[in-house]
Amino acid sequence: MQEAQKHPPPADRWSHEDVAALYALPFSELLHRAHEVHRAHFPAGDVQISTLLSIKTGACPEDCAYCPQSVHFDTGLDAERLMPVDAVVEKARAARDAGAKRFCMGAAYRSPRPAQLEAICEMVREVRALGLETCATLGMLEPDQAEALADAGLDYYNHNLDTSEAYYREIITTRTYDDRLRTLAAVRDAGLAVCCGGIVGMGEQREDRIELLRTLANLPTPPESVPVNHLVAVPGTALADAPPLDPLEFVRTIGVARIVMPASRVRLSAGRESMSDELQALCFHAGANSIFCGEQLLTTANPATAHDRALFERLGLTTAA
Repeated sequence: MQEAQKHPPPADRWSHEDVAALYALPFSELLHRAHEVHRAHFPAGDVQISTLLSIKTGACPEDCAYCPQSVHFDTGLDAERLMPVDAVVEKARAARDAGAKRFCMGAAYRSPRPAQLEAICEMVREVRALGLETCATLGMLEPDQAEALADAGLDYYNHNLDTSEAYYREIITTRTYDDRLRTLAAVRDAGLAVCCGGIVGMGEQREDRIELLRTLANLPTPPESVPVNHLVAVPGTALADAPPLDPLEFVRTIGVARIVMPASRVRLSAGRESMSDELQALCFHAGANSIFCGEQLLTTANPATAHDRALFERLGLTTAA
C-alpha cells in the first residue's frame, strides 16, 4: 500500500488506496497530520454549534436498518404530524438563545408532499429571520423542491450517504445509492450548501468507511458540512445488536475525514451521548469542529447543554461566530 500523502491530491483524485493509506497510519501520525490540516483551514479550538429538531416524527416508509422512525420496526415511538410553524420558531428562538448558530429541521419523509413543503418553507423563512442559519433534512428531493427551499432562504440541506455503495443494500432497500446522489445533485444545482456524511458502527468494515469518505471527498464539490454519526443501537431496529465500533477507529474516521475534506466542517453527530469526554477531546484534536447541542437528536439522546459547555471550558474550545 502506498504511503499516505502529506498534502491532499487535487479534487476528484482521492483513490481508495489514498484513503486506505491514511487509515493505516500510526494513530499519532494520523492525528498529527489531521490536526495540521485542520489548523490550515480553521481557527484552532473553533467549534460550530447546531441544534436539531424533529419537526415531523415517525411513520417513515423507508426501511433504514438503524432508524427508530421507520414503520418497518416496532420501537415504541409514537408518530407525530408536522409541527406548527409557530412551535418550530419557538424552539429555534430557544436554541439561538442557548448559543446555537444553525437550526436544523428534520422530518421523517421519503419525500415531502407539496403542502408539507410549503409549510416547511415558511418555517425556514421564520427561523432565518431570527438570525440563524437554516438546515433541513426531509428525504429525497426533486429539483423543483430543492429550488423552492432555496427560494425560501434555506442555507443547508442534509442528505447522508450513510455508508459505502457496496454495503448500502445491507442497510436500506427502499431507495438506492443513486437516489441519494441525485438528491445531492438537485440540492447543489439549486445553490444550497450540502450537509452530507454517514454512520459508522453498523457492522460495516473499514473498507466501507474508506469508500464512504472517498465518495464524499470526490463529489463535484465536497460537502460544506460532514456529520459523522456513531450508530445508536435502538431496541427494535434491525441493528439493535450491532457490535460497538472500536473508539480509536472512530477517531481515525474523524481524522481521515478532516484530511480528505480539509475545508468542510466535520461534525460529531449521533452517538456523542455515549462518548467519554476523553474520546470527544481526541475527535476535536483530529479535526471535528461542529456538534449538535441540545438534549435530543430527533429521537435519540444527546449530551446536556451544560455538560457541553463544561467540556468546552475544560478543553479551551470556543463557539464559532
